Amino acid sequence: MTQSVDAPPSGGDSPGAARHDPDADDSSAIAASLHDPDQFTVLYDRHAEAVYRYVAGRLGAQAADDVAAETFLVAFRRRERFDATRGSVRSWLFGIATRLVAQHRRAETRRYRALARVGAEREAAGHEDRVVTWVTAEGMQPRLASALAALSAKERDVVLLAALSRLGHEEIAAALGIPYGTVGSRLNRARRKLRAALGDTLDQEGL
Repeated sequence: MTQSVDAPPSGGDSPGAARHDPDADDSSAIAASLHDPDQFTVLYDRHAEAVYRYVAGRLGAQAADDVAAETFLVAFRRRERFDATRGSVRSWLFGIATRLVAQHRRAETRRYRALARVGAEREAAGHEDRVVTWVTAEGMQPRLASALAALSAKERDVVLLAALSRLGHEEIAAALGIPYGTVGSRLNRARRKLRAALGDTLDQEGL
């Protein structure tokens, strides 16, 4: 008789095992949602918190609820247009969020100027505010808010996508639809301005 040999568990890690690719998973979820719209909730579950944190850092916790929700509504309506060859789903979502933030550009600038005058806002002191403590740190916040208000809209988009969303240069380029080199030049220009205003404390804030 031939003795059967048990196969190794499918979930075990082996030297040749393929690595998990979250970008491919996201693209697959987009494709699946074209036939089964409920599949789009996978993307919301994965990225909603990060998108909210980004918008809250720019517009405040109160506006972030609506703008983050609208980001996913716009993405759902435009999911057929998503092109994985132009960037990841993550970059695509942050690009949508950034364009929605742009509709509130004056409100964003007013918020930074108000913070620079009166100090950190303590709205409800909940989790949604703690996630943006980098912009409301005691003693540091007023100068940072003033420096951010002084940046151009394009400079602010790039530096805050890097700081709040932790996107790399390639991801920012995809999110904003600009060349890779333009990201670097805008980011360097913004950081020079912020460093001139904030000095050594800039690096402590992850900018």
